[in-house]
Amino acid sequence: MRHFGHLAPEVRQRLFHREPCEFTADSPARLLSAALGATLYSPATRPRLADDIVKRARSGVVSMVLCLEDSIDDADVAAGEANLVDQFADLAARPGAGLPLLFIRVRVPGQIPDLVRRLGPAVRLLSGFVLPKFTAERGLPFLEAVEAAEAASGRRLFAMPVLESPELLYRESRVETLEGIFRAVDKHRERVLALRLGVTDFCSSYGLRRAPDMTAYDVQVVASVIADVVNMLARADGTGFTVTGPVWEYFRMPERMFKPQLRQSPFLQVQAVELRERLIEHAMDGLLREISLDHANGLLGKTCIHPSHVLPVHALSVVSHEEFSDAADILRPERGGGGVLRSAYTNKMNEVKPHRAWAERTLQRAEVFGVAREDVGFVELLAAAIPS
Repeated sequence: MRHFGHLAPEVRQRLFHREPCEFTADSPARLLSAALGATLYSPATRPRLADDIVKRARSGVVSMVLCLEDSIDDADVAAGEANLVDQFADLAARPGAGLPLLFIRVRVPGQIPDLVRRLGPAVRLLSGFVLPKFTAERGLPFLEAVEAAEAASGRRLFAMPVLESPELLYRESRVETLEGIFRAVDKHRERVLALRLGVTDFCSSYGLRRAPDMTAYDVQVVASVIADVVNMLARADGTGFTVTGPVWEYFRMPERMFKPQLRQSPFLQVQAVELRERLIEHAMDGLLREISLDHANGLLGKTCIHPSHVLPVHALSVVSHEEFSDAADILRPERGGGGVLRSAYTNKMNEVKPHRAWAERTLQRAEVFGVAREDVGFVELLAAAIPS
């Protein structure tokens, strides 16, 4: 699989200075954690789930979570488990079907070994499990269950803890909770692919819900948690983990109170005014702003609950030619001693030592999402990726 692999080769060649790399479910964890992109959630009870998975893969989805937790009723858990077993068997019987990375979101640790056993040979299609409401106390049994299931199945299985508990939100318990989470995931570092933020649960603790013209960063109690999670769990000193962005809940805009957040000029330049109107109509201007703020705050990838959100996340994850030029320049071997240099675009200062970690992360993102051509911006990428 590869990002933008659903586009024709000649379209990719027109858009990319360096195309996204190919990867598989067996690629190194470092690569997969950066490549998750927009992770699409789907209830495990969907009767045509196998068909949905194949369809989404063909339209650019590279990671999916099949949910047995909050997205389904408590009374439907057993039916959801049985459906997953049947749908995985269906997928396993389709040779050559291109599939995304597949994860199952469970409710309790005991579901992990039970599902792996019931999946049988079809477990080869599973990349891992999403672990809800993760804290050190609740999370360790989940991680130990993933470890045991991996040993029993002979299949590498990853874990993606979801950080969404009230203990993490409340100021008086936050630091202690984060320290415990770090100890737990550090102990199982080799199988923790990414940490996911459960912002909807954060808002729930205060009876809040952000409007479609506001981002998670406009809700200060949520923004403060994101900042502390990045501070303690996403450091660039070798101790950090990939942290993914929060879910965007909207896919159509109700009555708008504030002006749209997309400038007209970039769309006018490439004759994509209609695309701008469609993005605004479907609340995508708020999504695009939140993706930009995710990147600015150290998050990579995003939880998605609607297929229309996937390609905007991927389009804005492509590294611009200017970013790539700066990063490559900073990481040249002869720059090892540090120093300050003017960027090739002659519009900024690149300071080698302080910007090195940024440059390394940028080149990692460039590997999986590609580098845009010098004359290609986010509008062209959106226009190519999003069907009219």
